[in-house]
Amino acid sequence: MELYPPIPVLRIFDEQLALKHYVEFLGFTVDWTHRFGANFPIFMQISRGDCVIQLSEHHGDACPGASLRIRVDGLDELQRSLAQQDYKYAKPGVPIDKPWADRELELGDPFGNRLTFYEPIPSA
Repeated sequence: MELYPPIPVLRIFDEQLALKHYVEFLGFTVDWTHRFGANFPIFMQISRGDCVIQLSEHHGDACPGASLRIRVDGLDELQRSLAQQDYKYAKPGVPIDKPWADRELELGDPFGNRLTFYEPIPSA
């Protein structure tokens, strides 16, 4: 038996706004989408590298206000590339060193979810 990394599901309320945020701003790619029929809510999977997230407009799939921690290599580079975009719904600050030996950059999405991008601080 083997366990694999979980795939989080985040609640969204607007497909086009989700695509603008996750694909255009954050650089994810849409892996697939699903609807049960015309004029039904969307369920989709997005990914960037090994980071996989599912987004759902379906009531009950997830609660708004979720929080994800996403490990990255090159946190400062990510912050600079995001800040340069001057995106309406997220203004990334600078990464902050935390006492638990991580540097973190927090970003909200337009639906109340929080993404914390982090990079371990190398030990001295």
